[in-house]
Amino acid sequence: MNRSSVRIFRTLNFLLAILVVALDRWSKLAVVHNIPLYTMRPVIRGFFKLTHTENPGAAFSLFADSTGPWASRALVAFSIIALTVVASLLWKQTRLFSQTAIAFSLILGGALGNLWDRVAHGRVVDFLLFYVGKYEWPVFNLADSCIVIGAGLLALSILTQKPGTES
Repeated sequence: MNRSSVRIFRTLNFLLAILVVALDRWSKLAVVHNIPLYTMRPVIRGFFKLTHTENPGAAFSLFADSTGPWASRALVAFSIIALTVVASLLWKQTRLFSQTAIAFSLILGGALGNLWDRVAHGRVVDFLLFYVGKYEWPVFNLADSCIVIGAGLLALSILTQKPGTES
């Protein structure tokens, strides 16, 4: 594969990450401007609501109860390290939208979207609430979804990859 193709593939893979950030920003701003904080709007009764919450912790409210400033700084530092690793792994991808490249692009975009909130506001806007009866999944956002989907694709890619091939 020639350098020009690799450059184009890299650009398109990184553009997917930028698209994730843009959609994440748009969705969070729509929620902030249209749903008052801690208000819920039913979408599918008995299963899904839109809500406006703010999470000072990590994904799925991990460390949300930590009151010290160390928690936020640690999450920002961890995010920057993870972003550096994922961006470098994405850079090494030489195929356009391979399963692995898509996984890294989704993870990178999601991590950047949440880091944006954390650096700008010290917390992340979450708004997707799935539930059945009294059982609720922790509230999350589009960036969290992309990170989880990307991690799942990456795991699937690793588990199904044949020796000596790149997915």
